[in-house]
Amino acid sequence: MRLATILLATTAFAAAASPALAASEPQAAPAAAATDGAAPADTSDGEAIVVYGTGKTRQVQELSGADLALQAAGTSPLRAIAKLPSVNFQSADAFGTYEWSTRITLRGFNQNQLGFNLDGIPLGDMSYGNYNGLHISRAVTAENIGSTVVSQGSGAIDTQSTNNLGGTLNFYTLDPKNALGLDASGTYGSNNTWRGFLRGGIGTENGARAFASVVYATTDKWKGDGQQRQLNVNAKGILPLGNVTLDGYFSYSDRAEQDYQDLSLDQINRLGYDWDNFGPGKYAQAVQVADIAANRGETGTTPLNPAAGKVYPSSIKTADDAYYDASGLRRDTLAAVGLTAPLASVLTLKLKTYLHKNSGQGTWGTPYVNSPTGVPMALRTTEYDINRKGVFGSLNADLGMNNITVGAWYENNDFNQARRFYAYASRTNPGRDHLKFQHDPFATQWDIDFNTKTFQYYVEDEIKLGDAKISLGWKGFKVDNHARPNVAGGRTQGDLSTKDWFQPHAGISYRFSPEIEAFAGFTQVTRAFASATTAGPFSSSQAGFDAIKPFLKPEQSDTYEAGLRYNSGIFHGVLAGYLVNFRNRLLAIPTSVGIVGAANALQNVGGVRSAGIEASGELRMGHGWSVLASYSYNDNTYRDDVVIRANGTVTTIPTAGKTVTDSPKHLVHGEVSYDQGPLYGRVGVDYMSKRYFTYTNDQSVPGRALVDATLGYRFDLGMRKPVELQINATNLFDKRYVATIGSNGFGNSGDNQTLLAGAPRQVFATVKVGF
Repeated sequence: MRLATILLATTAFAAAASPALAASEPQAAPAAAATDGAAPADTSDGEAIVVYGTGKTRQVQELSGADLALQAAGTSPLRAIAKLPSVNFQSADAFGTYEWSTRITLRGFNQNQLGFNLDGIPLGDMSYGNYNGLHISRAVTAENIGSTVVSQGSGAIDTQSTNNLGGTLNFYTLDPKNALGLDASGTYGSNNTWRGFLRGGIGTENGARAFASVVYATTDKWKGDGQQRQLNVNAKGILPLGNVTLDGYFSYSDRAEQDYQDLSLDQINRLGYDWDNFGPGKYAQAVQVADIAANRGETGTTPLNPAAGKVYPSSIKTADDAYYDASGLRRDTLAAVGLTAPLASVLTLKLKTYLHKNSGQGTWGTPYVNSPTGVPMALRTTEYDINRKGVFGSLNADLGMNNITVGAWYENNDFNQARRFYAYASRTNPGRDHLKFQHDPFATQWDIDFNTKTFQYYVEDEIKLGDAKISLGWKGFKVDNHARPNVAGGRTQGDLSTKDWFQPHAGISYRFSPEIEAFAGFTQVTRAFASATTAGPFSSSQAGFDAIKPFLKPEQSDTYEAGLRYNSGIFHGVLAGYLVNFRNRLLAIPTSVGIVGAANALQNVGGVRSAGIEASGELRMGHGWSVLASYSYNDNTYRDDVVIRANGTVTTIPTAGKTVTDSPKHLVHGEVSYDQGPLYGRVGVDYMSKRYFTYTNDQSVPGRALVDATLGYRFDLGMRKPVELQINATNLFDKRYVATIGSNGFGNSGDNQTLLAGAPRQVFATVKVGF
């Protein structure tokens, strides 16, 4: 019998839940959310999956690792936090780990305007072409995440980030005391998905302790021809030495994933959601289409086979309907060593240093360049090499009524980005595998070395006045960017700095009773310029960069928010409202289809105003049942028209009053959970309303509602942990929909090849054992 049928039948009488919600008696009020920069709250032993930031002076929630364990094995924590208010997450795969497609926005701020840390280590903006970090799915294995803390506003003042105009996400790795022994799991499911995980932990709960883990996963693409696979190794250790505690973390990741084709609305209507690139099995057809495109003059290349004619095969209308192949390759090594030491009874020092090295290539089989071997295509890469080193720390003085913290962060990042072309072997044999790193290019279009030096500091005082707590502080930074070419011509070179030494933060919380608490806050944040040829000022042409540099202003935001929290034994939740004024918006407008990769048009274009309400709550009904729901209304609009002045011509794009791209007004999540005895399960629905993918709002994708389900059973075989069998179904009712928008950026108007179809129903079975 099909797994999906079993799952549907069983969930009819037992809806879903997490092990951490198993309880037939009312539970104590949930623990406060983690202090930012410190270890997260422990949500084990029956406490709530979502912790609503008790005592915080801004909107913040914490999601435990127990919730992530209820997802399909290997699921990204970004997918798990989609249940929180104002979180808009998209991905074209079932796990939320396919990096070309993963997008997350908070209150309308996109991914490169958010801050991301792992145990305080900066992850940069986690974008696909990340120049200053790496994606969380490569930095840590899902099973090794202890909790995720989400701040929907401008985030914690101590976050190591210079781009968090919007919120922050702080991920915390598991304490080895919770990983002692041997844990293993194996997963099999849709699209020939195989995944194996093994972790061993040694030591004592309060003494020296460590764990090491390895995971390997491989899956076929859910459509088209290709694979996606990853190897990840993690290790963590904690060593108490008297009053001093040392900790260390190591991660190695080798990820290779063949891409899905970016689609337009026209392509979806003509070709369907299952349309994709040709892939390795259709090399001859890819060559034929490239020949025809050249003969028709569409690609601007010299025709190599006039006999191919000018008529495309059935279904094909342009050379951009399908490319031969595409992929993303990333290898990362991340290491960190930290120290926590009391210097006096009221004084604590924390220090951590880290190193990150990355090699990456994004490949595309482009018909816009011929190979010198007579093939009417070439393998085009964008290549990435990161070598960054940093240190951050803080000094905290707990003086009773005042809790004062002073902290700083320094990073030196050497980043190289290049665009190269590699020849296919012949018209009948590509001779190159897009899942392997390429060597021996026949041409280099550009090759730029970037150096970015970042210094950031902060000062914060938390003042306790009875039932009130006041948080006052500020942060400041200076970021110096330097770009130098290794080949003549190509992309922009030059120097650019961002400096803002005073970015104030202020907040207050007041407890009216043991259950009811109010909070309010204000934050002002500046975003530093990016150092990359594919994002920010350096993605413009040299002439464009030189013209705009004297007038360029960094993006800034002012965030105001206020709300109420309620926490009791059976219910906890939050109701909040916010207003954000965002100014100096920096707009990069693509000037070609993505595969051509021409320089962007760039300028400051005015402001954005965001206002909204957020509500979320969890009701724990006893006997293993609980219900969680969240709703957010987000009204994010451009405040100005875009005025472009070029070559004596003024063009006005009517964007004032238009909704921000990729910013749904309504986000709703609801789930019902059950966990008692050996049986557990969960059914959840996630809804988002219409999203625009042009600045003038003339093109959009409709809203969608997706249902996921989990069903599990624990077998007590006398081992350290019960043996678990868990079945997960994503997109349970097989909805066809557009997942990601903006994969190739957003245009002013008109249809654009910048959409990715969402995965159909996927079913996975996992066996978990603990020795």
